[in-house]
Amino acid sequence: MPRFMSPLRPRYMRSPSDIPKEGLHIQSITATPEAPKFSSEANTASLNAAQESPEPQEPEYPEIVCVSEGTFRQIRDDSLVLLSQGISHRLLRSIEGPFLILVLPEHEARAREQLELYRKENPPKEENPPIPLSFSLQPLWVLLALLIVTLIDFTDAMNLHTPGISDAAKVLKGEWWRSLTAQTLHGDVRHLASNLICGYIVMNMITFRIPLLRLAPFIAIASAIANLCVSLTVQTSFRSLGFSTFVFAAIGCLSVIEFRLMPKETHGLLRRFAPLCGAASLAVFLGLGENADILGHAYGFVAGLFCGFIPSKKALRWGTPLATADGIGLLIYYALYVIAWKIALA
Repeated sequence: MPRFMSPLRPRYMRSPSDIPKEGLHIQSITATPEAPKFSSEANTASLNAAQESPEPQEPEYPEIVCVSEGTFRQIRDDSLVLLSQGISHRLLRSIEGPFLILVLPEHEARAREQLELYRKENPPKEENPPIPLSFSLQPLWVLLALLIVTLIDFTDAMNLHTPGISDAAKVLKGEWWRSLTAQTLHGDVRHLASNLICGYIVMNMITFRIPLLRLAPFIAIASAIANLCVSLTVQTSFRSLGFSTFVFAAIGCLSVIEFRLMPKETHGLLRRFAPLCGAASLAVFLGLGENADILGHAYGFVAGLFCGFIPSKKALRWGTPLATADGIGLLIYYALYVIAWKIALA
């Protein structure tokens, strides 16, 4: 600090004649009180009183309500609408994915009214941008079950074909577990490799939208129902095996998921149903062939369509991170095949 601005020195120098003989008397602006002296008993009493005093409560924040949610672009436009009307609000990114606009309860009615008027004049456009290609490990956990059982069967260590293959006559007699055990058996290495490759590609695309492990038990049950429907349709000594029923059920599930995410303003009926039409064409292309279980593929595809309605649209649109429920889903998935094989080998 410059010398002439220092608060410790006067702004001008006094001459020696101006200084009184008794000297300068400086009066304190704020007197410093002496610390009170307390006895030990008083100190103990004050400590006990401090311990017994209630803990300070956390400050109460006003309640807020959500009036809008959507992508960053949608929330940005809604925020500008509220700002133009002088409505105070707050932007927040929720854990589930979308951005939120929060207002005080007394501003809720007016905020919703203004947003509704804006959307009537400027209808929002739903966005479904393409997802970048990525590879997940979740399909490997699903494919591990059939890989283990098939390799055990190939080593001839155990005879798994006889108790595990799906025989329509035996299934109709009550051996329902064959509809599950047959999914984990394959005729040869080429049969196994084709199901592993196609299964990974389809299930990996499901992971773009929602964790696969959450849907795996439902797809397995849908595949078992498809095998039961084949037995009811044929009602003869028809035998089938392979994981292809599960793969086609996954294709049906994926087609419904993409169909639900199509923007509502999509023009043209064919464009609106493009995911379903494309999946059906893919199912026909993959499902036809020599020694192919055409009925199993068709029923599997139809059964998988219902699995696509299980997750909520909000979870599909914003994505859902892996959670404890996914681990439970994987355990249920393995438990289905373990129980089926335990009954088959009993």
